[in-house]
Amino acid sequence: ISKQIAKLPSFSRQQLLDLWQELHGRAAPPGIRRELMVPFLAYRIQEKAYGGLKTSTRIELRRIARSLEKSAASPKLRIQPRIKPGTRIVRQWKGATHEVLVTESGYEYGGARFRSLSRIARKITGTRWSRPAFFGLRNGAASEGSADD
Repeated sequence: ISKQIAKLPSFSRQQLLDLWQELHGRAAPPGIRRELMVPFLAYRIQEKAYGGLKTSTRIELRRIARSLEKSAASPKLRIQPRIKPGTRIVRQWKGATHEVLVTESGYEYGGARFRSLSRIARKITGTRWSRPAFFGLRNGAASEGSADD
């Protein structure tokens, strides 16, 4: 595999296009630069030999891509660390215990599904809270919402 990948930079453009067709089963995107084809082909060679991305990684990449599409006007991208599915988050609020289950596609709370912890915090408190402030999931975020209220 490594020898095959090492040869890629010496291939002609036509050889790279032919290899793309062979590895992907379709023609390369029109106008793709040779400098881009080499790393893409190297990745595909490795993917075929060793396997591709885990399903959970593909889901996370799609989530990030969707957030980029939605916030194209926003100059600041916020990528939050992923909490592993199956994790239970427990929060005390005004004498009641609230439990959230992390799933592959979001969160479950009170028998309903949610896409964000901030929406769950809003449902519990009736006001807007950020995920880290209410659930205390980031160091240094122990602000007003982290103590029992």
